[in-house]
Amino acid sequence: MTKFAIIDLGSNSIRMTISQYRKNGEYEVLGRFQEMVRLSAGMGRKRVLQSDAIDRTIQAVKEFKKEIAKYDQINVRAVATAAVRQASNQEEFLERFQSALDQPLEVISGIQEAHYDYMGIIETLPIDNALILDTGGASLEMVMVRDRKEIHAISLPVGAVNISETYLEKDKISAVSFFKSSTALQRLFRDVSWLLEVRNFPIVAIGGSNRTLAKISRRQREVVGLPIHGYHLPSDEANHIFEQVLGSNLKERGDLPGLAKNRADIIVGGMLPIIRLFQYIDSDQVIFSQSGLREGILFEEIQKVTGHEVLDPRVDESVDTESDET
Repeated sequence: MTKFAIIDLGSNSIRMTISQYRKNGEYEVLGRFQEMVRLSAGMGRKRVLQSDAIDRTIQAVKEFKKEIAKYDQINVRAVATAAVRQASNQEEFLERFQSALDQPLEVISGIQEAHYDYMGIIETLPIDNALILDTGGASLEMVMVRDRKEIHAISLPVGAVNISETYLEKDKISAVSFFKSSTALQRLFRDVSWLLEVRNFPIVAIGGSNRTLAKISRRQREVVGLPIHGYHLPSDEANHIFEQVLGSNLKERGDLPGLAKNRADIIVGGMLPIIRLFQYIDSDQVIFSQSGLREGILFEEIQKVTGHEVLDPRVDESVDTESDET
């Protein structure tokens, strides 16, 4: 049995999955951990990681290290995405991270991130043709899947935190700021020529902001026990939920069942990309995935080390491990 800890440092949260796998390709998850650190908050045009955000992140890393220390022999891989990719003080931050964890932090490209998203999804969901959308805090990744193959991939430097900080009010969202943010996204999508090839494809969505749509839907449908992984939502229903969120002030958003209070100030910016994509590619449904970057890294590792395809997990990966308040 090989134990493997994967840390994913995003722009909004830091997550860790500890798994173990066998020589035949079978694996099981031993633990999942998450902290909201808002690493990209306040980076501004100079793309500087702020000291309070760094401190929050390093504290979370130290807590993760305690969990890793519970295992005698364990491999560790830590990767960082958009916030650290874009940071002008990246080198200083990488040194602090390595000092806190005694492990280096690998800064992966947006295309690598998109590829791992694809790997995590294609091994766990029965999709043939789809547009994968991973909305993070400071970037969004899109992958075109046709006949289960990765055809095109791109990473765009917009996400829940920087859309919110650049365009949107924290409390009640004005029509002017909403129009500006929508128009900016429209321009970005227009520059991705291959999006014309995914018209009418379903969207497979990853990321906390996207999954919030599923969590709100489950509360409204009174089916909270239904797993998020593989959960289907018609675009009309997603649009209706977004209308509720957009029309609410900060307190009302925080009180909406299924929407975590610590996302209330960035959730409009976080949901906006998928809502605009519904319209842009004329998609009529979204399928939610809880499997993404960390699972993609794990699956690639299993295939590389064992030479076997990934087998179904001994512990059901489809079970929703996130409460509706996180």
